[in-house]
Amino acid sequence: MASRELTEAVRRRAIELEFDACRITTADPPDSAPRFREALAEGRHAEMHWLARNAEKRVDPQRVLPGARSVVIVAASYSGVVPSDTPRNQRNRSTGVVARYACFDDYHEILKPKLRALADFLDQEGAPHTRSLGYSDTGPILERDLGQRAGLGFVGKHTGLISRELGNWFLLGEVLTTLALIPDPPERNHCGSCTRCLSACPTDALPSPFTLDARRCISYLTIEHRGSIPEDLRPLIGNRIFGCDDCLAICPWNRFARAGAALRAHSRPELTRPDLIELLELDEIRFRARFFGTPIWRTKRRGLLRNVCIALGNLGDSAAMPALRRAATDPEPLIAEHAVWALRRVGDVAKIQGQ
Repeated sequence: MASRELTEAVRRRAIELEFDACRITTADPPDSAPRFREALAEGRHAEMHWLARNAEKRVDPQRVLPGARSVVIVAASYSGVVPSDTPRNQRNRSTGVVARYACFDDYHEILKPKLRALADFLDQEGAPHTRSLGYSDTGPILERDLGQRAGLGFVGKHTGLISRELGNWFLLGEVLTTLALIPDPPERNHCGSCTRCLSACPTDALPSPFTLDARRCISYLTIEHRGSIPEDLRPLIGNRIFGCDDCLAICPWNRFARAGAALRAHSRPELTRPDLIELLELDEIRFRARFFGTPIWRTKRRGLLRNVCIALGNLGDSAAMPALRRAATDPEPLIAEHAVWALRRVGDVAKIQGQ
């Protein structure tokens, strides 16, 4: 039988490990399973084929950890650490925008040992028969839906989890365990009639409340998508080169956001507004030296410089043309293609401005 004393001990251990919130739910399948299957059937997961490949595990935690009885959901806030405004001395330069969570060392590596320690704690408390598994955005789990059922937050109309204590600026981790713990009550939705996130999306990737079409999402296009970005979407990306925070940033619940503990020492403020022309000059060795160990490493050089070319084309700064001309001859075809597009776009902007 689940013990309240043990449940509270788990919560205290999570806070000791620098997580900013900890809630608990059962290991039953989430109620959102039918909506998840519908999204897959409609192709809204784009080329994220792993979502479909592990679909049956995602809708049933028992397939991830047989005998699982509880799921511990934790949050790590990344609010209040990285400056969100453009530095004054960069406002007239060709700078890019990076999603706020990516302006840190790779959060997977930061949270992984903490989740492992929490899983070890659970195993020790239930020894010798308890098994526990920890994940942070890496396991086949519908973590946002479990997070809502655990009372950590509620799934907003932008499909992300919103906390009344942390706003939108937090990362999730979870530990599945065969140990029985007392579940917290679920959180109800608090979006009300607000649709700011839907209106804020530059590419209409949120066609209706609680529906995300990854095929149009800037975060997907600039991070997960590996090929050429559709030309009709390129102008809408603006100068975003890794991810997009627009639907998160506009949420009024962010007024309750507070700085977190786990990520504070791993802040990388130099990534917040990088110089795009400088980035376009990076070869493979310098790209590795600059971004290894950060989330931006995920795109590899070809993906990041593809995004940089689009951003420079959208900014229309003629000072970028020499760098774009060099990029147009890059051995990587993906970079060269987008550099040629950017050169045409910069030229068109120059004509309009009479340069």
